[in-house]
Amino acid sequence: MKILAIVGSPRLDGNTNFLVDQALDEAKKLGAETEKIVLSQHKVNPCLGHDDCPSFASCTQKDDAGWILDRFREADGVILASPVYYYNVSAQMKAFIDRNYFIYKHDQKYRARAVGIIIVAEQEGIEDTLYTLRQFIADFNVEENKVFITSGYAN
Repeated sequence: MKILAIVGSPRLDGNTNFLVDQALDEAKKLGAETEKIVLSQHKVNPCLGHDDCPSFASCTQKDDAGWILDRFREADGVILASPVYYYNVSAQMKAFIDRNYFIYKHDQKYRARAVGIIIVAEQEGIEDTLYTLRQFIADFNVEENKVFITSGYAN
């Protein structure tokens, strides 16, 4: 089983990355093959919104989103992790979500059978962030499996 974590935190030493590492370590102990992609370490441009992608076999932008989306589609399980920034997901996670528009528009299904959600927040915005991530996975008919929310100082 392949588990892929998509991390929206720009802070490599923050709480979001720490919790993802803990989750992936547990998955490894159970025999899963794991991979973590920290979006801030890759070039993922925002969606251009030109709506031309249905005319092409893939998104026309040439950045890291292409191979990240391929890995996302191929994973058996996915962890989506984001700190709460200004009452919602981080800019990095939002750009990744928006770049999935091509897949959504072409009605391509993900292989993932389970999705875990990790949200790190000080206090405010947890519900909106959770709603955003749940709506994202609902578009692809993938069932959410576990949600882990922690409060404290968001990183």
